[in-house]
Amino acid sequence: MPQYLIERNIPGAGKLSPADLKAISQKSCSVLNNMGPQIQWVQSYVTGDKIYCVYRAPNEEMVREHAKQGGFPADSVMEIETIIDPTTAE
Repeated sequence: MPQYLIERNIPGAGKLSPADLKAISQKSCSVLNNMGPQIQWVQSYVTGDKIYCVYRAPNEEMVREHAKQGGFPADSVMEIETIIDPTTAE
């Protein structure tokens, strides 16, 4: 299944409290449960003013629909073509 990298511009994201992050996560999971098993949240990275999320989904439209239903920004959605890591050099 394709994977997507979503860039969410959220001013002050890096200063969100654990309770805020829990609430955001719960909302995301609730929307995912309603949308069905075709879309999956893999993980997210929180930085100063952005959150970068990795999702598995059949298409970009489903990723954007999740953002719409959850009230999350999806400023950029890019399909991940391949993944490399240090073992790629071996």
